[in-house]
Amino acid sequence: MLSTSRPALPRLHPTSAFTRAELQAGLADGTLVRVRRGVVARTSPGPGRRERLVLARGAAFARDATTDFWLSHSTAAVLWGCWTFRLRDRADVTQLTPPSIVRRGSDPVHLVARHWTRLPERDRTVLDDLPVTTLERTVVDCARALRGASALVVADSGLRLGADPVLVDEVLAEAAGGRGVRQARHVLTLADRASESPGESVVRWLVHEAGLPALDLQVPVSTWAGSFRLDLGWPDLKVAIEFDGAVKYTVLADGDATAWFMAEKQRHDALVEAGWLVLRVTWADLEQPDRLIGRIVNARRGRGLTSR
Repeated sequence: MLSTSRPALPRLHPTSAFTRAELQAGLADGTLVRVRRGVVARTSPGPGRRERLVLARGAAFARDATTDFWLSHSTAAVLWGCWTFRLRDRADVTQLTPPSIVRRGSDPVHLVARHWTRLPERDRTVLDDLPVTTLERTVVDCARALRGASALVVADSGLRLGADPVLVDEVLAEAAGGRGVRQARHVLTLADRASESPGESVVRWLVHEAGLPALDLQVPVSTWAGSFRLDLGWPDLKVAIEFDGAVKYTVLADGDATAWFMAEKQRHDALVEAGWLVLRVTWADLEQPDRLIGRIVNARRGRGLTSR
């Protein structure tokens, strides 16, 4: 199991704790965000803001809920510490009571999405004193409900966090005939715990959707400068895809970007000399998938292939 620190739950505050001017100013500049009618949470810009918002809305729902519920789908994924991609800023809640007879809550519709379904005891647990779907159930729910790349990101990270593949298959089998099950089977066939970042997972999904052969993950390569692992690649063609997140320029270099750049240049030169063609991909590239796939197809063709 991959060690991880789950995100902390944001603190909730009643709107009555602020003057009207403070509340309006906080909502306007983003330091406060409305998570439930009459309840706000403090927030901050930067990475993880949407995840904190989702958790705050889930915690606010839990505080006032009057019926049995479990945080589920994307909200459960965030609570478990899974990666997410294009996360919606609402809380997902699973209840055993059909929506038509659930007592009307006090939330605007866009703050909480309620799901009604059978939820066996096996698929229920508690995290940080909040009722939540198990990691395996969460992976399946997201695979059924989210769009392809977003679903694969959760599935890959769920497996890295220790989701039992046998139990995942069991949960999915029990859902046979339900909405999204066919897509979930497709996503979970592609899921791989070897994926080391959400960016890698998204690239793999785009490559799959383009009809290209499956990429190998964490490809070992020996060079004069030492042995390296490439994020993704086709070893037979010696074509690699490296996903460059901003973290590489800070955390991986202990804040010394210059040292990292020098080491990375030596690594890149050694890979090229070993015969590898390395494509670097960033988050910005994922916003233009057609152009990215075009680069990848051209790289494969440059290795003597006349088709995809």
